[in-house]
Amino acid sequence: MGTGRRTLVLGGTRSGKSRYAEDLLPPDAPVRYVATARRRDDDTEWSARIDAHRARRPAGWTTLEDPDVARLVREGGDPLLVDDIATWLTGLLDDTGAWESGEIPPAVGAGVADLVDAVAACPGRLVLVSAEVGLGVVPPTRAGRLFRDELGAANAALAAACDEVLLLVAGLPLRLK
Repeated sequence: MGTGRRTLVLGGTRSGKSRYAEDLLPPDAPVRYVATARRRDDDTEWSARIDAHRARRPAGWTTLEDPDVARLVREGGDPLLVDDIATWLTGLLDDTGAWESGEIPPAVGAGVADLVDAVAACPGRLVLVSAEVGLGVVPPTRAGRLFRDELGAANAALAAACDEVLLLVAGLPLRLK
């Protein structure tokens, strides 16, 4: 597996999706790793997770913490790994005030469309990681439903733009496309 130019790796919590995605790229070549998780000073457990991800990356990889993922995808160049779309979308929902809004702000759809367009036009090797959150029960809160629905739509649009799509379940990859 891992033969397409644009690959989307989906999976649930602790499914192995990030590690699998990292293994699709050569450890001894320059790779740009876009880390989308935002640090929070009041959450030491979250910071520890971010640090653990960073520590396992090969020394020659460059970590980028930039919310403008579409621009980074358009730049091309070295292979690019984006980990992950769910935390990127969370930031977009935060930045647009979607959690408090009665309706989804148009900037959310525009941001997702911009990223999908960038992925479709990506000139180089690209690996995207995203959470699959649509397999469980309907969340009991508006915020949970908003996140699940928007991420599901984003994942579907990205899957259509990718050459291959993999789903990790219990550490095992299933080829969807």
